[in-house]
Amino acid sequence: TFESLMKASENHTNLLLQASYRNMAGEASGLVRELFTDVGLFLLGSELNVDDITSRFFDALFPLVYNHLINPGVSRITPGYAECVRSARRDLTPFGAAPGVLADQIGRSGVGGRVLLQALHLGIEVINTTDHLAFSRECRRALLRMQYCPHCHGLTLSQPCMGYCLNVMRGCLASAAEVDPHWREFVRSLEGLSARMHGTQDLEQVLLGVHDVVHDAVAHAQKNGPHLSAQVYKVCGHPSRQPAQSVSGQQDGARESIPLKASIRETGNTLATRRKEFLNSLRLYRTFYGGLADQLCVSQLASADGLACWNGADVVK
Repeated sequence: TFESLMKASENHTNLLLQASYRNMAGEASGLVRELFTDVGLFLLGSELNVDDITSRFFDALFPLVYNHLINPGVSRITPGYAECVRSARRDLTPFGAAPGVLADQIGRSGVGGRVLLQALHLGIEVINTTDHLAFSRECRRALLRMQYCPHCHGLTLSQPCMGYCLNVMRGCLASAAEVDPHWREFVRSLEGLSARMHGTQDLEQVLLGVHDVVHDAVAHAQKNGPHLSAQVYKVCGHPSRQPAQSVSGQQDGARESIPLKASIRETGNTLATRRKEFLNSLRLYRTFYGGLADQLCVSQLASADGLACWNGADVVK
């Protein structure tokens, strides 16, 4: 679901650029891909800083906006001049408040997203660890006595009495029962985390709205084009451009990389829906570790009430 969300958000952003700023959309698609790749790494727990992620994106975007929208020419600006424009972005603030807004939104919602992913990995680790319990010698002897001693008396169909079964299984699964309070707290914490993931902390809402922030940023720069052009001239001098024929093929080729159609996220496959479904199923197992012995005896091992059963020494009712 996270991967699907990231891809849909990237496609939405590319489609907006293609629709509104077609001349630079091809070149910008690589920057958009890098942005969402970095955001994905951040969600997976890397030490990337969100401010640095968004700053790198807008730094690289400014030369494209300058070249195609603010000071367009027959050919693109040279790499050296583009680097000067890129370096000047943070001082000139051509995109207004958009970079800060995007960093804040991704930071707020992304922390919840990465904690959720880390929590799921922790849950998997707990389950995998407790999937292979090491039983003591005393436990193994007690299980043998409970399950197979009746066979020595020819009582192959008898089952352990409920009280006897619970006594043996609770002793054997005491180490699993110790996990119970921590597991309950883990489930409660996941519920609390999920409840907070709305509004500005709703990762899905934030990522699917990145294209709006980018659009506002470019529109702000375009609106202030003459002023920005004069500022860039003061810092970098007269625009230096490449020969016209050297760039046409590259631009056409770049445009072909733009997705023609965004992947449509199904209503039932949203992050909020999947999160809700997951928590609803997890609640059924909130008491799993504390009640494991009881579950095994009631559902599988022990005799039902009123039937003859094995008490460890004889068959009784």
